[in-house]
Amino acid sequence: MWVTWREAMQQALYGDDGFYVRERPLGHFRTSVGASPAFADAVLRLLARVDSALGHPGELDLVDVGSGDGLLVNHVVRTAEPGLAERLRVTAVDLSPAPGGLDKAVTWSPSLPWEVRGLVVANEWLDNVPLDIAEQTAGGPRLVLVDPETGEERLGGPPPEADRAWLARWWPLGTVGLRAEIGRPRDEAWASVIGVLAEGLAVAADYAHPVDNRPPYGTLAGYRDGACVPPIPDTSCDITAHVALDACAAAGERAGAISTTLTTQRQALRALGVSGDRPPLPLAASDPAAYLRALARASEEAELIDPGGLGGFGWLAQSTSTAIEALPSP
Repeated sequence: MWVTWREAMQQALYGDDGFYVRERPLGHFRTSVGASPAFADAVLRLLARVDSALGHPGELDLVDVGSGDGLLVNHVVRTAEPGLAERLRVTAVDLSPAPGGLDKAVTWSPSLPWEVRGLVVANEWLDNVPLDIAEQTAGGPRLVLVDPETGEERLGGPPPEADRAWLARWWPLGTVGLRAEIGRPRDEAWASVIGVLAEGLAVAADYAHPVDNRPPYGTLAGYRDGACVPPIPDTSCDITAHVALDACAAAGERAGAISTTLTTQRQALRALGVSGDRPPLPLAASDPAAYLRALARASEEAELIDPGGLGGFGWLAQSTSTAIEALPSP
Protein backbone atom coordinates (compact mmCIF):
# COMPACT_ATOMS: atom_id res chain seq x y z
CA MET A 1 0.00 0.00 0.00
CA TRP A 2 1.56 3.28 -1.13
CA VAL A 3 0.72 6.45 0.81
CA THR A 4 2.24 9.88 1.23
CA TRP A 5 4.74 10.37 4.03
CA ARG A 6 2.30 12.64 5.84
CA GLU A 7 -0.33 9.91 5.91
CA ALA A 8 2.24 7.31 6.94
CA MET A 9 3.64 9.47 9.78
CA GLN A 10 0.17 10.30 11.07
CA GLN A 11 -0.76 6.64 11.36
CA ALA A 12 2.65 5.50 12.61
CA LEU A 13 2.87 8.10 15.36
CA TYR A 14 -0.74 8.85 16.31
CA GLY A 15 -2.94 6.04 14.99
CA ASP A 16 -4.75 3.58 17.24
CA ASP A 17 -1.49 1.73 17.98
CA GLY A 18 0.79 4.64 17.09
CA PHE A 19 4.23 5.06 18.60
CA TYR A 20 3.33 8.15 20.63
CA VAL A 21 0.02 6.72 21.78
CA ARG A 22 1.79 3.88 23.60
CA GLU A 23 5.37 5.11 24.21
CA ARG A 24 7.07 7.82 26.32
CA PRO A 25 9.98 9.87 24.92
CA LEU A 26 12.45 9.09 27.72
CA GLY A 27 12.60 5.45 26.72
CA HIS A 28 13.83 6.25 23.22
CA PHE A 29 15.79 9.51 22.99
CA ARG A 30 17.29 12.24 25.14
CA THR A 31 15.42 15.52 25.40
CA SER A 32 16.32 18.77 27.11
CA VAL A 33 13.61 18.21 29.70
CA GLY A 34 14.95 14.75 30.51
CA ALA A 35 18.60 15.81 30.48
CA SER A 36 18.36 18.17 33.44
CA PRO A 37 15.89 19.99 35.69
CA ALA A 38 17.89 23.09 34.71
CA PHE A 39 15.76 23.26 31.58
CA ALA A 40 12.52 23.38 33.57
CA ASP A 41 14.12 25.91 35.93
CA ALA A 42 14.83 28.15 32.94
CA VAL A 43 11.22 27.77 31.76
CA LEU A 44 10.07 28.75 35.26
CA ARG A 45 12.22 31.89 35.12
CA LEU A 46 10.73 32.73 31.73
CA LEU A 47 7.25 32.14 33.12
CA ALA A 48 7.98 34.53 35.98
CA ARG A 49 9.04 37.20 33.46
CA VAL A 50 5.82 36.73 31.52
CA ASP A 51 3.86 36.93 34.77
CA SER A 52 5.53 40.21 35.66
CA ALA A 53 4.99 41.68 32.20
CA LEU A 54 1.29 40.82 32.39
CA GLY A 55 0.95 42.48 35.79
CA HIS A 56 0.66 39.29 37.89
CA PRO A 57 -2.86 38.31 36.78
CA GLY A 58 -5.18 36.30 39.01
CA GLU A 59 -4.75 33.30 36.69
CA LEU A 60 -1.65 32.61 34.62
CA ASP A 61 -1.47 29.85 32.01
CA LEU A 62 1.40 27.47 31.42
CA VAL A 63 0.78 25.17 28.46
CA ASP A 64 3.24 22.40 27.59
CA VAL A 65 2.54 21.15 24.04
CA GLY A 66 3.77 17.62 23.40
CA SER A 67 4.25 17.05 27.11
CA GLY A 68 5.28 13.40 26.80
CA ASP A 69 6.33 12.34 30.28
CA GLY A 70 4.96 15.44 32.02
CA LEU A 71 8.38 16.16 33.52
CA LEU A 72 8.40 19.85 32.63
CA VAL A 73 5.01 20.73 34.11
CA ASN A 74 5.57 18.57 37.20
CA HIS A 75 8.83 20.36 37.96
CA VAL A 76 7.39 23.83 37.42
CA VAL A 77 4.31 23.39 39.61
CA ARG A 78 6.36 21.78 42.37
CA THR A 79 9.14 24.37 42.46
CA ALA A 80 7.32 27.64 41.67
CA GLU A 81 7.21 30.04 44.58
CA PRO A 82 3.82 29.96 46.37
CA GLY A 83 2.62 33.36 45.15
CA LEU A 84 3.00 32.16 41.55
CA ALA A 85 2.04 28.52 42.03
CA GLU A 86 -1.38 29.36 43.50
CA ARG A 87 -2.26 31.38 40.38
CA LEU A 88 -1.05 28.87 37.78
CA ARG A 89 -3.41 27.11 35.39
CA VAL A 90 -1.27 24.33 33.93
CA THR A 91 -2.21 22.30 30.85
CA ALA A 92 -0.15 19.44 29.41
CA VAL A 93 -1.16 18.76 25.80
CA ASP A 94 -0.47 15.25 24.55
CA LEU A 95 -2.32 12.47 22.71
CA SER A 96 -0.98 9.73 24.99
CA PRO A 97 -2.69 8.82 28.29
CA ALA A 98 -1.64 10.85 31.33
CA PRO A 99 1.52 9.42 32.94
CA GLY A 100 1.63 8.14 36.48
CA GLY A 101 2.83 10.62 39.06
CA LEU A 102 1.33 13.63 37.28
CA ASP A 103 0.79 16.48 39.73
CA LYS A 104 -2.87 17.09 40.59
CA ALA A 105 -2.49 20.74 39.56
CA VAL A 106 -1.88 19.69 35.92
CA THR A 107 -4.71 19.21 33.42
CA TRP A 108 -3.81 16.55 30.84
CA SER A 109 -5.52 17.24 27.51
CA PRO A 110 -5.35 16.05 23.88
CA SER A 111 -5.89 19.60 22.61
CA LEU A 112 -4.93 23.21 23.29
CA PRO A 113 -7.03 25.34 25.64
CA TRP A 114 -9.48 27.68 23.93
CA GLU A 115 -7.64 30.72 25.23
CA VAL A 116 -4.24 31.21 26.84
CA ARG A 117 -2.86 34.08 28.90
CA GLY A 118 0.68 33.26 29.88
CA LEU A 119 3.36 30.99 28.44
CA VAL A 120 3.17 28.18 25.88
CA VAL A 121 6.17 25.86 25.52
CA ALA A 122 6.50 23.37 22.65
CA ASN A 123 9.72 21.44 23.20
CA GLU A 124 10.44 18.95 20.39
CA TRP A 125 6.81 18.95 19.24
CA LEU A 126 6.92 20.41 15.74
CA ASP A 127 9.45 17.85 14.51
CA ASN A 128 6.78 15.16 15.04
CA VAL A 129 4.02 16.99 13.17
CA PRO A 130 3.53 14.79 10.08
CA LEU A 131 4.52 16.21 6.71
CA ASP A 132 4.97 15.25 3.09
CA ILE A 133 8.25 14.86 1.23
CA ALA A 134 8.88 16.11 -2.30
CA GLU A 135 11.65 15.17 -4.74
CA GLN A 136 12.69 17.31 -7.67
CA THR A 137 12.36 15.76 -11.13
CA ALA A 138 12.92 17.11 -14.63
CA GLY A 139 9.20 17.93 -14.66
CA GLY A 140 9.15 19.64 -11.27
CA PRO A 141 8.62 18.42 -7.69
CA ARG A 142 6.73 15.20 -7.06
CA LEU A 143 5.49 13.70 -3.83
CA VAL A 144 7.41 10.78 -2.37
CA LEU A 145 5.20 7.79 -1.54
CA VAL A 146 6.14 5.12 0.99
CA ASP A 147 5.13 1.57 1.86
CA PRO A 148 4.48 1.77 5.64
CA GLU A 149 5.44 -1.84 6.23
CA THR A 150 8.85 -1.76 4.53
CA GLY A 151 9.83 1.91 4.16
CA GLU A 152 10.30 1.40 0.42
CA GLU A 153 9.66 4.56 -1.58
CA ARG A 154 8.52 5.60 -5.04
CA LEU A 155 7.45 8.86 -6.67
CA GLY A 156 3.82 9.93 -6.92
CA GLY A 157 2.16 12.94 -8.47
CA PRO A 158 2.95 16.63 -8.01
CA PRO A 159 2.24 18.27 -4.63
CA PRO A 160 -0.95 20.31 -4.24
CA GLU A 161 -0.76 23.95 -5.26
CA ALA A 162 -0.46 25.21 -1.65
CA ASP A 163 2.51 22.92 -1.05
CA ARG A 164 4.17 23.96 -4.30
CA ALA A 165 3.84 27.58 -3.19
CA TRP A 166 5.36 26.69 0.18
CA LEU A 167 8.30 24.99 -1.55
CA ALA A 168 8.90 27.96 -3.83
CA ARG A 169 9.05 30.32 -0.83
CA TRP A 170 10.68 28.22 1.88
CA TRP A 171 12.51 25.27 0.31
CA PRO A 172 13.12 25.82 -3.41
CA LEU A 173 14.39 22.75 -5.24
CA GLY A 174 16.68 23.26 -8.18
CA THR A 175 18.66 20.15 -9.03
CA VAL A 176 16.97 16.88 -10.01
CA GLY A 177 17.13 14.41 -7.11
CA LEU A 178 17.08 16.98 -4.30
CA ARG A 179 14.42 16.53 -1.62
CA ALA A 180 12.41 18.80 0.64
CA GLU A 181 10.21 18.22 3.65
CA ILE A 182 7.07 20.29 3.08
CA GLY A 183 6.64 22.14 6.35
CA ARG A 184 3.22 23.69 5.74
CA PRO A 185 1.51 21.41 8.35
CA ARG A 186 4.05 22.60 10.95
CA ASP A 187 3.28 26.23 10.02
CA GLU A 188 -0.42 25.53 10.54
CA ALA A 189 0.21 23.74 13.84
CA TRP A 190 2.27 26.65 15.15
CA ALA A 191 -0.29 29.19 13.91
CA SER A 192 -2.92 27.32 15.94
CA VAL A 193 -0.80 27.93 19.05
CA ILE A 194 -0.49 31.65 18.34
CA GLY A 195 -4.21 31.72 17.55
CA VAL A 196 -5.19 30.75 21.13
CA LEU A 197 -2.57 33.00 22.75
CA ALA A 198 -4.71 35.95 23.74
CA GLU A 199 -1.88 37.51 25.70
CA GLY A 200 1.56 36.11 26.37
CA LEU A 201 4.52 34.29 24.87
CA ALA A 202 4.92 31.05 22.90
CA VAL A 203 8.23 29.22 22.52
CA ALA A 204 9.10 26.32 20.20
CA ALA A 205 12.42 24.50 20.63
CA ASP A 206 13.51 21.99 18.01
CA TYR A 207 16.21 20.90 15.61
CA ALA A 208 15.90 23.44 12.83
CA HIS A 209 17.42 24.85 9.63
CA PRO A 210 17.11 28.23 7.85
CA VAL A 211 15.91 28.86 4.31
CA ASP A 212 19.43 29.65 3.11
CA ASN A 213 20.85 26.38 4.46
CA ARG A 214 18.28 23.63 3.98
CA PRO A 215 19.69 20.07 3.92
CA PRO A 216 19.73 18.92 0.28
CA TYR A 217 18.14 15.52 0.93
CA GLY A 218 16.08 16.30 4.02
CA THR A 219 16.42 15.10 7.61
CA LEU A 220 13.87 12.30 7.98
CA ALA A 221 15.02 9.89 10.71
CA GLY A 222 13.79 7.18 13.05
CA TYR A 223 14.62 6.61 16.74
CA ARG A 224 14.02 3.62 18.97
CA ASP A 225 15.55 2.57 22.30
CA GLY A 226 18.10 5.37 22.23
CA ALA A 227 19.40 4.56 18.75
CA CYS A 228 18.91 6.03 15.29
CA VAL A 229 17.09 3.49 13.09
CA PRO A 230 15.73 3.50 9.52
CA PRO A 231 12.58 5.65 9.39
CA ILE A 232 10.11 2.88 8.61
CA PRO A 233 6.57 4.13 9.43
CA ASP A 234 5.28 0.83 10.82
CA THR A 235 4.58 2.19 14.38
CA SER A 236 7.80 0.61 15.74
CA CYS A 237 9.82 3.84 16.05
CA ASP A 238 9.72 7.60 16.32
CA ILE A 239 9.61 9.31 12.92
CA THR A 240 10.99 12.84 12.94
CA ALA A 241 12.28 15.58 10.65
CA HIS A 242 13.92 18.90 11.49
CA VAL A 243 11.80 22.05 11.42
CA ALA A 244 11.77 25.10 9.15
CA LEU A 245 11.30 27.43 12.12
CA ASP A 246 11.61 30.52 9.94
CA ALA A 247 8.52 29.44 8.01
CA CYS A 248 6.72 28.75 11.30
CA ALA A 249 7.67 32.25 12.47
CA ALA A 250 6.05 33.80 9.39
CA ALA A 251 2.92 31.73 9.99
CA GLY A 252 2.86 32.88 13.60
CA GLU A 253 3.03 36.50 12.52
CA ARG A 254 0.12 35.97 10.15
CA ALA A 255 -1.79 34.45 13.09
CA GLY A 256 -1.25 37.50 15.27
CA ALA A 257 2.26 37.45 16.76
CA ILE A 258 3.65 40.97 17.09
CA SER A 259 7.17 40.16 18.28
CA THR A 260 9.48 37.39 17.04
CA THR A 261 12.87 36.07 18.07
CA LEU A 262 14.70 33.25 16.26
CA THR A 263 17.81 32.10 18.09
CA THR A 264 19.57 29.00 19.39
CA GLN A 265 18.90 27.12 22.59
CA ARG A 266 22.39 28.01 23.74
CA GLN A 267 21.69 31.73 23.48
CA ALA A 268 18.18 31.47 24.88
CA LEU A 269 19.12 29.42 27.93
CA ARG A 270 22.15 31.56 28.68
CA ALA A 271 19.81 34.56 28.69
CA LEU A 272 17.70 32.66 31.23
CA GLY A 273 20.59 31.98 33.58
CA VAL A 274 21.89 28.60 32.36
CA SER A 275 25.68 29.01 32.27
CA GLY A 276 27.31 25.63 32.78
CA ASP A 277 29.94 27.34 34.96
CA ARG A 278 31.89 25.06 37.27
CA PRO A 279 31.60 25.77 41.02
CA PRO A 280 34.55 27.50 42.73
CA LEU A 281 37.28 25.09 43.84
CA PRO A 282 37.36 26.35 47.46
CA LEU A 283 33.85 24.91 47.84
CA ALA A 284 35.33 21.43 47.42
CA ALA A 285 37.28 21.91 50.65
CA SER A 286 34.62 23.70 52.69
CA ASP A 287 31.61 21.60 51.59
CA PRO A 288 32.55 18.59 49.43
CA ALA A 289 28.95 17.38 49.06
CA ALA A 290 27.73 20.78 47.89
CA TYR A 291 30.65 20.98 45.47
CA LEU A 292 29.77 17.63 43.92
CA ARG A 293 26.13 18.64 43.56
CA ALA A 294 27.12 21.93 41.94
CA LEU A 295 29.57 20.14 39.65
CA ALA A 296 26.88 17.72 38.50
CA ARG A 297 24.52 20.61 37.85
CA ALA A 298 27.20 22.43 35.84
CA SER A 299 27.69 19.32 33.72
CA GLU A 300 23.95 19.09 33.04
CA GLU A 301 23.77 22.77 32.11
CA ALA A 302 26.76 22.39 29.80
CA GLU A 303 24.91 19.64 27.93
CA LEU A 304 21.85 21.84 27.51
CA ILE A 305 23.87 24.67 25.93
CA ASP A 306 26.42 22.59 23.99
CA PRO A 307 26.32 24.11 20.47
CA GLY A 308 27.11 20.72 18.98
CA GLY A 309 24.19 19.05 20.78
CA LEU A 310 21.08 20.29 22.56
CA GLY A 311 22.39 23.86 22.53
CA GLY A 312 22.21 23.79 18.73
CA PHE A 313 18.42 23.53 18.81
CA GLY A 314 16.55 26.39 17.22
CA TRP A 315 14.32 28.50 19.48
CA LEU A 316 11.36 30.42 18.10
CA ALA A 317 9.72 32.82 20.55
CA GLN A 318 6.69 34.88 19.61
CA SER A 319 4.66 37.29 21.72
CA THR A 320 1.12 38.59 21.33
CA SER A 321 1.54 41.32 23.92
CA THR A 322 3.39 44.63 23.58
CA ALA A 323 4.48 44.27 27.20
CA ILE A 324 6.48 41.10 26.52
CA GLU A 325 9.74 40.92 24.60
CA ALA A 326 10.03 37.66 22.71
CA LEU A 327 13.19 36.64 24.62
CA PRO A 328 15.55 38.50 26.93
CA SER A 329 19.02 39.31 25.62
CA PRO A 330 21.87 37.16 26.99
